[in-house]
Amino acid sequence: MILDDVTPRPGLHCETTTLGVLTRHAGLDLSEPMLFGLGEGLGFVYWDAKSMDVPFLGGRTKPLCVTRAAAGRLGLDLRVRETTSAARAWRNVTDALDAGQPVGLQLDSYHLDYFTTRVHFGGHTVAMYGYDDTHAHLVDTAQQGGAVTTTLDSLARARAARGPMTARHLSYTLAAPGGSPDLDAAVRAAVRANAGAFLDPPIANLGHRGIATAADRVTRWLDRAADPARDLPLAATLMERGGTGGALFRAMYRDFLAEAATVTGDAHVRRAQLMYAGIAPLWTTVADHIDHRRADRRRRPPDPRVCGPGRPGRPRTRGDDGAGRGRRAVGVSSAARPAPR
Repeated sequence: MILDDVTPRPGLHCETTTLGVLTRHAGLDLSEPMLFGLGEGLGFVYWDAKSMDVPFLGGRTKPLCVTRAAAGRLGLDLRVRETTSAARAWRNVTDALDAGQPVGLQLDSYHLDYFTTRVHFGGHTVAMYGYDDTHAHLVDTAQQGGAVTTTLDSLARARAARGPMTARHLSYTLAAPGGSPDLDAAVRAAVRANAGAFLDPPIANLGHRGIATAADRVTRWLDRAADPARDLPLAATLMERGGTGGALFRAMYRDFLAEAATVTGDAHVRRAQLMYAGIAPLWTTVADHIDHRRADRRRRPPDPRVCGPGRPGRPRTRGDDGAGRGRRAVGVSSAARPAPR
């Protein structure tokens, strides 16, 4: 069965694409940037682990946080289901679809038949709007094809996958209890809450403190990367084209602020939008610098003090700095400038 009243409008980011499918079906037609902003999605994370070739730079909050926050701001009824049982998980989906509701799914994109880049990512979301004996009908981002299909077996593997960011066969639905939301109040509350979280992160790897941490450490990535020609372009690609909408979600938040300024008529919000119009291109410049630094390994020999003899890749130690480095870094920091050579 396939729901005929679902509008499969693909977007730039997986969670806001899914959220858009569900909110439109519930009677609210909002832009993708507006959903991202109402979901208080802007963030920053510097994620590092010994097993990683280079750290990961993230520009948003955790999976499903955007959906939960946006649903709360809009007064929508969000119902989330998780289970360790694959059979019950499938019934949760089919029961909702048979009742006429599209379903959001969190899964590992690696297993989806149509995915263009096979990388394990357990925080991926899609909207499901139908199924038959062999395939599921999904809505994904424009980059992944928009309205797509995948086999039921591949969908089951994607939902059952375990690892970083994965969930236990998570599915969710949205419903509007009735009445139009106060968009002005919702926008103002979302901007305040997102700014508060960004300016007061609990650890040095998040928010504006995370940007300072990244600025301090990014110049060491070249010596750390085992294969700079592979690792650095991948890091840059994830910042620009990994479902971020460009500029590590800053372009999307800029567009949200433009809409928010129109909705509220608030001069302070308009000023923030103009600031983000300048900030977003700087993050694209950061990605460009990371990408172009891959060639530097060929220009100079490795420093034995960092890599050790015969070890062309990994530093021996990494400091822990940036815990108190200024609120000047809210938008972008000195990482936007090329490191001195």
